[in-house]
Amino acid sequence: MSSPTAPTGAAPAMRFSPMTVVAVLCIGSLSGALMQSLVIPIQRELPELLHTSASNASWAVTATLLAGAVTMPVTGRLADMHGKKRVLLVSATLLVLGSVVAALSSTLAPFLVGRALQGMAMGYIPVAISLVREVAPPARATGAVAAVSATLGVGGALGLPLAAWIAQDYSWHDLFWLSAVLAAVVVGLTAFVVPHIHDEHPAHIDPVGIIGLAVGLVSALVGVSKGSEWGWGSGRTIGSIVAGVIVLLVWGAYELRHHDPLVDLRTMARRPVLFTNLAAVLVGFGMMAQSIIVPQLLEMPEATGYGLGQSILHAGLWMAPAGLMMMAFAPVSSALITHRGARVTLATGALVISIGYVIALFLMNAPWQLMVASCVAAAGVGIGYAAMPTLILDNVPMHEAGASVGVNGLMRSVGTTVAGAVMAAVLTSRTTVLAPGTPAIPTEGAFKVCFIIGACAAVAGAAIAMLIPRRVRPDAEAQPAGVDLAPEDAVVAG
Repeated sequence: MSSPTAPTGAAPAMRFSPMTVVAVLCIGSLSGALMQSLVIPIQRELPELLHTSASNASWAVTATLLAGAVTMPVTGRLADMHGKKRVLLVSATLLVLGSVVAALSSTLAPFLVGRALQGMAMGYIPVAISLVREVAPPARATGAVAAVSATLGVGGALGLPLAAWIAQDYSWHDLFWLSAVLAAVVVGLTAFVVPHIHDEHPAHIDPVGIIGLAVGLVSALVGVSKGSEWGWGSGRTIGSIVAGVIVLLVWGAYELRHHDPLVDLRTMARRPVLFTNLAAVLVGFGMMAQSIIVPQLLEMPEATGYGLGQSILHAGLWMAPAGLMMMAFAPVSSALITHRGARVTLATGALVISIGYVIALFLMNAPWQLMVASCVAAAGVGIGYAAMPTLILDNVPMHEAGASVGVNGLMRSVGTTVAGAVMAAVLTSRTTVLAPGTPAIPTEGAFKVCFIIGACAAVAGAAIAMLIPRRVRPDAEAQPAGVDLAPEDAVVAG
């Protein structure tokens, strides 16, 4: 993918090797993804630590999720307009600022501000993915995209044991000081290693579009994520979801009429892009579901007869290999994309996720069994996550690459939010009490239903992936110079 000012196929001038740049983009994306799971090990203690209620403390996770969901398409658009390196630096700086604010907090309000800023740093990831295609050699571009994409899942999986260890042996504030140091390193590496490619496409910012998207998404996602807590039939839940949907519909009508929209919905409606984003919702659902269910099973008391009695730290360690599995399968995904096409690769990844759930359904009697099931599901995530940005980038114009990958990231976030809501609803609908006066806990059957739902969602994602057109005609700008299409994605002449 050439810059507007360079001849076709010209490589950008870089002080460091292309793969060194890709490695920095992986580190930055991994750091942003770590924020997803940073507070999970201390979530039970947050009400006491922040002197607030459990209901208010739960916003520590929700604030990061919402900020990330809104920010990803916005940062992608800004990167297309003002250059990707500038936006990467701003995103990494937000991570430093958010981490410091959270580390210094002892009450809820500033802590949530810090967590929201950390969520906004998630915008680093789609911009990094779209930049990879411009800096990596054509022959290695697919593998580089796969590696950066895999960090989305790897960060969340590795953050769990890391955060549990620090919270257990040190102060919880140290979680965020470590995050601040890591983010500062990312700022430095991004500034000195990542080249500034003149890929700006000047346009007017769309403030109304940004506000509309933010209001609609936040309202709808808050209703979904808080549904189990507020009650699915409560006026607050229904009103929040309905209001969010209405705002998003009005926002969509506005964007279609805008001469310079935040998100080009006509591009998003192209069949390859539309079905890729629909599959992203279901693959995101599949990834998050096992991240919710397996740790709870591992930590459930052995007195239940099905719980495995692991500490938070041990549960995180049992989950850690799954994160490494995602990264290990990035090269596998790259090879599949090259030889079978991104469409088949995405469907294969989704089917592997479903196999992981089926294994868990029958093997949940020991920690190592759940680790095996998690690793299989994680392998599917690693395969599928790499295929999605490839499909997006191959089917959108170059000047919409950042925004389009950002929307794809948003759709994955929607999937993870819905997964959290569905899993919480199932686990709270089937409960038992071990002894009088003790809180109700999910039954073994509830966990099995969750595994079945996760498997079905992944299979549905595979089916939608296969609806992506076998042959596509990319926009002339969208095809990087020197990159051959996979056999199934070859352009039909004439």
